[in-house]
Amino acid sequence: MQCPRCQNNGSRVVDSRPADEGRAIRRRRECEACSFRFTTFERTEQAPLLVVKKNGTREEFNREKILRGLIRSCEKRPVAMEQVEKIVDEVENKVRGLGENEVSTTLIGEYIMERLAQVDEVAYIRFASVYREFKDMSVFLKELQEMQEKEKISKRKV
Repeated sequence: MQCPRCQNNGSRVVDSRPADEGRAIRRRRECEACSFRFTTFERTEQAPLLVVKKNGTREEFNREKILRGLIRSCEKRPVAMEQVEKIVDEVENKVRGLGENEVSTTLIGEYIMERLAQVDEVAYIRFASVYREFKDMSVFLKELQEMQEKEKISKRKV
């Protein structure tokens, strides 16, 4: 494994543990040349999953794109990186669990927003504003009102 700092090809595994509910292995490594420590993940290779975008084009599913979008939405919010990664893992597992070769970005976005709303409301609004392409303040207010209604309903159940 190549060291991200010095690009040396020699590293040793310091720690190894299951990740992503046992579907991956997290390895803590140390470079033999510069002693820099870094983390790698080992996953089984999945069958290709295509994402159908809103304009009809298709591209391969990329969990890193979801991760980047969530990180941007959660910026300066009290959301731990572990929570963000867990959302990405859950969304990917849910999408792959459908058993389909193709899935729409609309469905992926809905799964993300469903989970993000449970974690942080501000991050949810940030994500939704980009994902749903809020055109003006009325659309934004409508989304806030829907969130308030859902919160009222969930409080009644308790």
